[in-house]
Amino acid sequence: MRLLLLGCTGLVGRELVPILSQEGHQLTVVSRRPRAAVAWATDLGHDWLQLDPAQASNWAQGGGLQQALENADGVVNLAGEPIAEQRWTVAHRQLLNTSRLATTTHLVSAMQRLEQPPAVLVNASAVGFYGTSAEATFVESSPAGDDLLGTLCRDWETAASGRPDPTRLVVVRIGIVLAPEGGALGKMLPVFRAGFGGPIGSGRQWMSWIHRTDLCQLILRALTDSRWSGVVNGVAPEPVSMATFASTLGRCLGRPSLLPVPGPVLHLLLGDGARVVLDGQQVRSERLAQLGFSFRYPDLSEALAAATTTRSR
Repeated sequence: MRLLLLGCTGLVGRELVPILSQEGHQLTVVSRRPRAAVAWATDLGHDWLQLDPAQASNWAQGGGLQQALENADGVVNLAGEPIAEQRWTVAHRQLLNTSRLATTTHLVSAMQRLEQPPAVLVNASAVGFYGTSAEATFVESSPAGDDLLGTLCRDWETAASGRPDPTRLVVVRIGIVLAPEGGALGKMLPVFRAGFGGPIGSGRQWMSWIHRTDLCQLILRALTDSRWSGVVNGVAPEPVSMATFASTLGRCLGRPSLLPVPGPVLHLLLGDGARVVLDGQQVRSERLAQLGFSFRYPDLSEALAAATTTRSR
């Protein structure tokens, strides 16, 4: 397939792009950064557009993005500013929204202008869609939460749903992605390896996770298997508590995991963004089993062992 990739130069993209390339797909990667600034991408022979897809002007008729879209059989849209990287100031909240909603809205509008739109759109969302709960279990049919992340994910998915009727849409509500180079695990590894690791906050909050390799294989299946459509939860079969996650990571590294990180400390660093880590949700997928998807890393111990020993690409 000829694929247009948006937001695929981050944590997920650094494994997804090589996988798609190895599968023989022709790729056009869109990034605000030049190719030379993305170390793992410099030796891959795919097209690169240094553009911001959140800017309407970059989707103008005859422009590079519109032309790439016209030539695409499928689109993967993972664009979005990281949720829990910094304090949720007014400006950062706006960036969280714009990077997702504007990009997706412009993409869908450009697709609607085409006589032959791409056959498939795989669009990211997040398990934050469901809000937070200490007791409830959420599946694909569960309603959206009414907090900031729930509203953002709902609006994001609504924007994607405006794609042309001929385009098959798969929305992947992604959990905590396990990979050594970034995300929650990337931040925890140096602390745990130094022997100062432990659960964050109460330790009772749920963590719905997925190994990056499984997420990339899930996206690949969503692109190539016409049976896939609608919402799927991108999470491993067994969510765990933060306390279990911390103790499992400690055992994996052969380090203690007894020093909890108090919630107020995280609030001091991240403000409202701390809620992503301090509040959790138990998310499972009913649809992945129905679609016959098999996880390479369904078990947390195996997933962490793989994630902490995999060399960076």
